[in-house]
Amino acid sequence: MPEADRPSGGVRSAPPTPEPTGTPPPGDSAHPLHAADEAATPPPGDSAHPLHAADEAATPPPGDSARPPHAADAATPPPGDGPAVPGPAGKATTPAEKATYGSLFRVREFRAVFAAHVLSLLGTVVAGLALPVLIYQHTSSPLLTALTFALGFLPNAVGGVALAPVADRFAARRVLVACDLFSAAGVALMLLPHAHVALLLALRAAVAFVQPLFTGVRAASLGAILPGQDAFVLGRSLIRVVAQSAQIVGNAATGLLLVVVTPRTALVLTVAGFLGSALLLRTGTRLRPPLARAAARTTAGTRRLLADRKVRALLLLCWLPPTFAVVPEALAAPYADGLGAGPAGVGLLLAAGPVGSVVGELAVGTLLRPAARERLVLPLASVLLLPLLVFLLHPALPLALAALCLSGMGMGYTLGLDRWFFDAAPEELRGRALTVMTAGLMSAQGLGMAAGGALAEFLPAHLAIMLTGVVGTVCVAVNARNVRRLLRGFDRPVGSRRAEAAQSVVRSDRPC
Repeated sequence: MPEADRPSGGVRSAPPTPEPTGTPPPGDSAHPLHAADEAATPPPGDSAHPLHAADEAATPPPGDSARPPHAADAATPPPGDGPAVPGPAGKATTPAEKATYGSLFRVREFRAVFAAHVLSLLGTVVAGLALPVLIYQHTSSPLLTALTFALGFLPNAVGGVALAPVADRFAARRVLVACDLFSAAGVALMLLPHAHVALLLALRAAVAFVQPLFTGVRAASLGAILPGQDAFVLGRSLIRVVAQSAQIVGNAATGLLLVVVTPRTALVLTVAGFLGSALLLRTGTRLRPPLARAAARTTAGTRRLLADRKVRALLLLCWLPPTFAVVPEALAAPYADGLGAGPAGVGLLLAAGPVGSVVGELAVGTLLRPAARERLVLPLASVLLLPLLVFLLHPALPLALAALCLSGMGMGYTLGLDRWFFDAAPEELRGRALTVMTAGLMSAQGLGMAAGGALAEFLPAHLAIMLTGVVGTVCVAVNARNVRRLLRGFDRPVGSRRAEAAQSVVRSDRPC
């Protein structure tokens, strides 16, 4: 299911709004997180930026007009923690050039972010399986083992809300590096000899607590790193695809690893993954000033964000489909047992949804232009749970796998949704908005799994999955209707070219 870290997470070719260009206050360059906070010039507002601004009408950021469309990628290495440097680096995509997954890797900073993502995923996946195995070896308690898995999700809601203001208040690079170092330190403490189980569980919760902040800040930083909003959406999509792929193969690979090494030794790889990610982010990305203006650096920013009806509706559109789509994963074991499919059947059922999600995202991102992606957001979201209705027939394993894969392909709707959310969230609160989105997504999936398990206490697994499809489809359809009403531009279809050309549909500095 979608990255939160996962969850689960169209690319506009227009260049992004320029970053603020202030000089950091004296003596602040060595602060662990602050960079160019108070002296930075506030970023220009999106006062003329519509919800679906036309790609061709965008004006290049100052200083870009003299730069060749394909500037050399041999940019000067990022400086130390000195003055913040705005703007994307590396080879850019011109306004007339359609962004692709391949074109993202022309940008040097994105290559660093992508490699860091792979390393941090290595740490997350290995710890996600090695730590429960370690605790079970010490306690032989199924309850504590299950609690170890749960603590990878439960702290996300609290962490997302509590840490959301940090996302825009500090320089993104410093926040990301600090989160990686904190996670590495937390896992390193798990390696202490004779560490008590309570300490292991507390450290597991602490590492999960900062994950929504890390994921949200990384997502927001892509808007500054990548050349245009279309590239931002494809960058988010590629991050999600890698996370889904890790879900498919990561647990199996870690299981094989634990055959030859002890769980504590495997956790050393987790520490190395987080440290490698921190090093790549520190040396491979530029130090940019925080997004938030001084006036926005308060907890009231989150209330302002959630007071916006458009933002709330888009958050629900992000959260609702995955909440219901994870129920078949939660019930994979009892359903496979009912079929007599054994552990292999459980593994296939767990992999079917993520495989469909990867295929759907790659197909939508590769084959469709941005406007087409946006037109498909509401239709795909509204129907992606319908394949679950086939479980009314208690299908055999091949048909069940096909239904789950087809349902997962509907997650391609998230590319167009990312563009809408990028436009709807005020620029100075964008990191906070994406942190809230990530925390809500991870928490909603955890609740969906728990609700599906509770329902299966009273109904057979196949009927519980079918009922999930019915209820989920109704809920998503109601929210999709609300989204269409809120985002309709002068009675034009959402995502249409005419709607994209409409001006002043949404202002990022509007009152909420």
